[in-house]
Order: sequence, then structure tokens, then C-alpha cells
Amino acid sequence: MFYRLLADLVVLTHFAFIVFVVFGGLLVLRWHWVMWGHIPAAVWGAAIEFFGWYCPLTTVENSLRELGGAAGYSGGFIERYLIPIIYPEALTRELQLVLGGVVVLLNLVVYLQLWRRYHNRQRR
Repeated sequence: MFYRLLADLVVLTHFAFIVFVVFGGLLVLRWHWVMWGHIPAAVWGAAIEFFGWYCPLTTVENSLRELGGAAGYSGGFIERYLIPIIYPEALTRELQLVLGGVVVLLNLVVYLQLWRRYHNRQRR
């Protein structure tokens, strides 16, 4: 039970990281200091998708599930709703490249907006 709870915590952390990678740039528009954590996170998230790497959190989660005696995901909110978002069944190499591109594109738009704001303030 303890290892299952730890594995669930890793999944929640993993999900939160993914949300931060994709949408964290919006936080940067409000709080500029978030940029120092968001840029490395976005680069890492895009690299995972572009190069087809496995996130270390996936390895940690699987190890904890094995230690807890679990053979797979079954039952519970986390397994039913979060796992399919993080690990979609239809995930292909092409889809990974598209997802990486979406991460880069969304964040470029946000950081371009931030850059424009900065330069407009400098001109005034």
C-alpha cells in the first residue's frame, strides 16, 4: 500500500510537471521569475518528446509499483484518469514529435509576447 501511494504521488508530480511544461509560460506572463524554472522544464519536456526518451519519473513510478507488487494500473482515480493522459495508448513516434512541437510553439508564442512587453516598456 505504501509503495502504491508513493507511485501515485509520482504520477501526480509527473502530471503537474507536464502541465507546467505546456502552460507554465502563462505563469511567466504574470510572474517573470517563474521563467527561471519554466525554460529548463520546457526544454526538458520538448527533448523527451523529440528524442523519444523516457522521463526518469516513469522509471521511478514503475519501480515503486513493482515494489508494491502491482502488475499494472488498475482501479482508482489516478490510474483511471491521469495515467491515460500521461501515457496514451496511441502514442507513436510521430505523435511524440507533434507533442514536442506543440510545447515549443506554445512557449515561443508566450515568450515572444513577454519579449514584446519588455521592449514596449523600454521604449516608453
